[in-house]
Amino acid sequence: MPLTVSAMFIPVKDPDAALGFYRDALGLVVRADVSNGGFRWVTVGAPDQDVDIVLFQPHGGRSQAEGDALLSLVLQGSLQAAIFRSDDLDATFEQVRASGAEILEEPADRPWGARDCAVRDPSGNLVRIAQA
Repeated sequence: MPLTVSAMFIPVKDPDAALGFYRDALGLVVRADVSNGGFRWVTVGAPDQDVDIVLFQPHGGRSQAEGDALLSLVLQGSLQAAIFRSDDLDATFEQVRASGAEILEEPADRPWGARDCAVRDPSGNLVRIAQA
């Protein structure tokens, strides 16, 4: 019985800033936008892929201490959010750069065989984008 990925979760400090990155800079589409109890969960995904990426606020559904600990890791840039693939890495990178995202590594061939780049989303999560 084969398994497939259904959803992944990325903690974000500010859902609106996250949308500016994941929707506007990366080109993902919004699939759901839910608010409850003062917190917001936004689900995005690639148009041709059936994987949901849930952008969630660390304190939503957690204790204050748990939310603080997770937010601390996010703001330090200690979490890797995702690795995306693009058919045109250089064009995608220029779109992300134009959005004002923090650039960590420009596109380059890596010793492990991939050509990719690294950026941070507005919350500090590490995002890599590889050439498909």
